[in-house]
Amino acid sequence: MNLLTKLKDTMISVVPLMVIVLILHFFVFPLPKTILMDFLIGGILLILGLSVFLLGAEIGMVPIGQKVGSSLTRKRNLPLILVIGFVVGFALSVAEPDIQVLASQVTDADASITCTSLIMMISIGVGLFVSMAFARTIFQVPLKWLFSVFYGIVFILTAVVRPEFVGIAFDAGGATTGPMTVPFIMALGLGVASVRRNVSTSSVENDSFGFVGVASIGPILAVLLMGLISDGAAGTTSQAVSVEAFSTGTIIQHFLRLLPGISKEALKALLPLSFILLAFQVTLLHMPRHQVKKTILGLFYTFVGLVVFLVGTNGGFMPAGKALGAGIGNLGDGWALFPIGLLFGAVVVCAEPAVWVLTDQVEEVSGGHIRRPVMLITLAIGVGTAVALSMLRVVAGINLVWFLLAGYGIALIMTFFCPPLFTAIAFDSGGVATGPLSSTFILSFALGASAAFDGNPTTDAFGILAMIAMTPLIAIQTLGLIYKKKQHTMKKLKDRHKAQTASVRDKR
Repeated sequence: MNLLTKLKDTMISVVPLMVIVLILHFFVFPLPKTILMDFLIGGILLILGLSVFLLGAEIGMVPIGQKVGSSLTRKRNLPLILVIGFVVGFALSVAEPDIQVLASQVTDADASITCTSLIMMISIGVGLFVSMAFARTIFQVPLKWLFSVFYGIVFILTAVVRPEFVGIAFDAGGATTGPMTVPFIMALGLGVASVRRNVSTSSVENDSFGFVGVASIGPILAVLLMGLISDGAAGTTSQAVSVEAFSTGTIIQHFLRLLPGISKEALKALLPLSFILLAFQVTLLHMPRHQVKKTILGLFYTFVGLVVFLVGTNGGFMPAGKALGAGIGNLGDGWALFPIGLLFGAVVVCAEPAVWVLTDQVEEVSGGHIRRPVMLITLAIGVGTAVALSMLRVVAGINLVWFLLAGYGIALIMTFFCPPLFTAIAFDSGGVATGPLSSTFILSFALGASAAFDGNPTTDAFGILAMIAMTPLIAIQTLGLIYKKKQHTMKKLKDRHKAQTASVRDKR
């Protein structure tokens, strides 16, 4: 039981962001007192909720993910593997807190999109592409070709779909890979890779990564298709983002009012996953009684953690993010948004729990060759730049598609030169960089900034998660190219040393 460890990790993640907000409150833009208090209480709830949630996911989800992945691969029944991959991906996405937060923010900004329809489309997309990730590993399809084909389709759809859906679709790709989905999908990947290692010449490292990156494509395609089949009527866009609404009533009443609705939603989200785990136990896993008890305890922790987390983010973090974005956007010409966005991006990515899960597994699987500090610094540079560029987009009203075309174009070209392991890690990193803090605080900050410039939030603010998810693709692959060059130089030095040694021996 390592709740204290989880609390420590989550505090390290969240407290730096809270300190920055407090510094901005005292020296740049003072937040209304009620919103500040809501933010501080929301931060404490977020830390507690996320810690309990991650503990529940660790003892309930991750072990089952690995067992399901390895058991399915041993079955060697492709239709069964693909169907179960879809069901697991669908259920995980319905329960994913990041998707629920994103859906509620989309509904607030555009009343023509309903929460349920958006969550269903995203979940169907994830389910289909988790199946795709299984098939890729089994048939050993190179990731570079898979990414090239599907991102090609994504950009063709982007050219014809309503602009309001572009940012939401790419943000859905980022939000999909949150604290519920990433540990389970990566565990599935490790389970499949552990079996593939025994039957294939492929390295376990290449099979272990890439699941999250492939799964992230599904929701983008699904939401773009949703935009294509919608009736074409423009949604009721909320131009002004209310911050005063959160200052009414007492602070405790404010959080208590959120509790029943969020508890109901969390229960609805976790029930399908619970039934699926029960079906796995009866038909596939047959775990002993003590492991079943542990899994049930993990699910209970997951539910409690999810409720507390969502109460904290909805009640405190999102209102403060909107208020701060609007306030700083109104200072001068909005120039302060760029450095503050850069700082927020760099701090938040190092704070995302899924990033720590990924960097842990990368260091472990690579045998320590790819160190966590190097990955964290690289991701911080990439994501900080992404948030700063997103602020530029909000201020100048630049179309998101230009940034995505340039960024993904560079990333996809790099896949043909970068070592495959780094490509897989890069596309996984793109998904995990957009976790709960990005989906709640950073997106709210962008919505507030958009309101300050009287912009359209669906076209200006949404898309920031997509930018955060995109920059690690370039940053990590650049790291891979440097690593490749370093390996090449070391090989040349070794060869030269061998040649010199042989020459000296011959002269003797």
